Amino acid sequence: MVTIQDVARAAGVSPATVSRVFNGGNVTPARAQSVQRAAAALGFAPNRVARSLRKQRSSVIALIIPDIENPFFTSLARGVEDAAQRTSLSVVLCNSDEDTEKERRYLEVALGEQMAGVIVAAASRDETDLGPLTARGVPVVAVDRRPRDAEVDAVRVDDHHGGEVATRHLLQAGYRRIACVTGPEGASTSEERLAGYRAALTAAKGAGASDDSYVRHADFRVEGGRAAMRELLSLPEPPDAVFVANNLMTIGVLDALREAGRTPPDVGVLSFGDVPWASLVRPSLSAVELPSYELGRTAAELLLQRMDGGAAPLQTVVLRTTLQVRESTGGPAAARGA
Repeated sequence: MVTIQDVARAAGVSPATVSRVFNGGNVTPARAQSVQRAAAALGFAPNRVARSLRKQRSSVIALIIPDIENPFFTSLARGVEDAAQRTSLSVVLCNSDEDTEKERRYLEVALGEQMAGVIVAAASRDETDLGPLTARGVPVVAVDRRPRDAEVDAVRVDDHHGGEVATRHLLQAGYRRIACVTGPEGASTSEERLAGYRAALTAAKGAGASDDSYVRHADFRVEGGRAAMRELLSLPEPPDAVFVANNLMTIGVLDALREAGRTPPDVGVLSFGDVPWASLVRPSLSAVELPSYELGRTAAELLLQRMDGGAAPLQTVVLRTTLQVRESTGGPAAARGA
């Protein structure tokens, strides 16, 4: 029977290092890979059940996200998994569908199964309750969205700045009736991206420039974006550009424009969140690019620090977005002619 000492000799490390690798401890990526290769070559399999009983906690973490079909969250999940795998943690993926009741059940499962930690993109800023986990000492990291007053580490993007930069770009391109299709009311990402949109309009046109007649809340899904854009196009004076607060809703917006015989850049379209095909369609799609993989990786690293007994003050890591200007925001026909 292969023992932990055999793996340590093969990897050229101490048995304590091997133990840290298989128990989610703090080990450099190079040493973790060396131990994992040696264990695989020797056929060593740690006894997860016994280890869980000793630690009174499993070597599994939960990742709770709102929509696995969204490429943004798919990339985020990959970042979490890659970081977790370096210390031999397993990741259980849970899809909340923006449903706080479904999310609550997943949080209860994580607590009942004594999972080692939880990373969560909250379904609601006001209704998501992480208190039962933190009260039991379960490490939790909020990613992308942070529930109000939650005493947990967090990793997010600067949504306000991204929304402001996107709207400012549309103004500079010559658009004047700029709409915003944002996500559900109460979601922190929805509100902060909308706040950035309003701030840019106020800075350019003065107080009262944003009267919300061109603002629509939707569901962060394709159909929500389509329905919102249909409403906007039915206005007596439809918008000449739209800032869309996530990538899936942008697909619906583009579909509604196609139905109405309207095309970018005469109606400017700018997406918060890129999509893989953004540069391939014609006209190519301008977008606020999000560091989704980095969000997931950073969230997992923060969680690992807490699981390892880190006593540092709570951290909020804010990552910046990047505006990728393409053809869909080239300006209305009159501005291009001028």
